[in-house]
Amino acid sequence: MTSMSHEIGIVVIGRNEGDRLITCLNSAIAQSSHLVYVDSGSIDGSVRSAKKLGVEVIELDLAIPFTAARARNVGFKRLLERYPNLGYVQFVDGDCALEPEWCDLALAVLQADSSIAVVCGRRRERFPNASIFNALCDLEWNTPIGEALACGGDALMRAAAFQEVGGYTEQLIAGEDPEICLRLRQQGWRIMRIDQNMTWHDAQMLHFSQWWRRAIRGGHAYAEVSWLHRHDPERFWQRESRRIWVWGIGVPLLSFALLPITHFWSGLLGLLYLLLLLKTYRQTRHRCPELLAFYYGLFCTLAKFPELQGQLWFHINRLRGDRSSLIEYK
Repeated sequence: MTSMSHEIGIVVIGRNEGDRLITCLNSAIAQSSHLVYVDSGSIDGSVRSAKKLGVEVIELDLAIPFTAARARNVGFKRLLERYPNLGYVQFVDGDCALEPEWCDLALAVLQADSSIAVVCGRRRERFPNASIFNALCDLEWNTPIGEALACGGDALMRAAAFQEVGGYTEQLIAGEDPEICLRLRQQGWRIMRIDQNMTWHDAQMLHFSQWWRRAIRGGHAYAEVSWLHRHDPERFWQRESRRIWVWGIGVPLLSFALLPITHFWSGLLGLLYLLLLLKTYRQTRHRCPELLAFYYGLFCTLAKFPELQGQLWFHINRLRGDRSSLIEYK
């Protein structure tokens, strides 16, 4: 690397990640000396642990509602203050650890093609066997290789492209990564998913209630992002939001309303959920063991109900003029 424009800065964000944060920061220190950690009100000693490692720490003002998007923007701004000519920034969540050599591999892709703004790889779950919910996360993150519509929270971004679109949208409590990728694509930039391990994630999702809250957050993200971009030609996530309404409340209401007319035969509409499960299972079974594919189909079908809860949460708050609070599942 011959100039600052060819070097990588790293922004780590976190909240009460404990030992996971230490692992994350050590993996980042090994790949760049340009590092900042943004903390969002941790009470577990995360700030102290980061400072012991010699990492610059920014503690967010909790009087302003916390979002991951806001934390990443603050971290990016601080890196650019210290290194104005920095060319690339790796974002990583504090419950993840960077794969050794990842930054160099991703950097090579960005340097080889000036039209690419974002490079991401395979986020893997560190403990997929700890629970079915962890295993489902690992499968969810196994997205297709090649040009993509979006990345997740871990990605290497071209600093100039990030600045061009104004960074993340800070009011989003979830879905901020696909949303910034949408704006980047609208400006002609490309998102690339390469066939390399990128990060190791610790979901620590051991209970059904955690999975339910994560699905609520997903439904809220679909609603908020699709509403934000409701006038865009791409109609981003509007189809996904409509499907949540159809499966979450449309089919049950129709079945119930027709019960007196059909002499209870409309109750068979519930079989549509079985067909949805089987469809998802068939689309997934080539990517994983069949039992896991079955569970994936089952939970994707069941998720329509907490996702509807998330959609309702967003729209009720929107109509009341209130801002949604962060939805955490850990």
